[in-house]
Amino acid sequence: MADFQEEIQFQVLRRLHQTPEVSQRALARELGISLGSVNYCFQALVEKGWVKMQNFSRSEHKLGYIYLLTPTGISQKSRMTAEFLRRKVVEYETLREEIEQLKADLSDPAKGVEIKQ
Repeated sequence: MADFQEEIQFQVLRRLHQTPEVSQRALARELGISLGSVNYCFQALVEKGWVKMQNFSRSEHKLGYIYLLTPTGISQKSRMTAEFLRRKVVEYETLREEIEQLKADLSDPAKGVEIKQ
């Protein structure tokens, strides 16, 4: 569960860095999680001091927020990016090896199946 929350925090930090005016509702849709989960994540990021929220007026009747990464938030996003990349490279290498083994299994005439590429 902690890995899932860290993954969500990482994805939220990445998105906020790109588009600070994104809404929590849009983030929830993009990440495929509930609005409540995104709100919980935002509260945790603000509490940690990684994100700062500022009000801005979009129209006469609505208030919106802009979410700014703090210097600590930018530093944490960089650390999380490096860790995310490390995990994905390990996953990629493992998957690549598995694919090569499956191809070898299918190409083995003793197993009676051959794959054409």
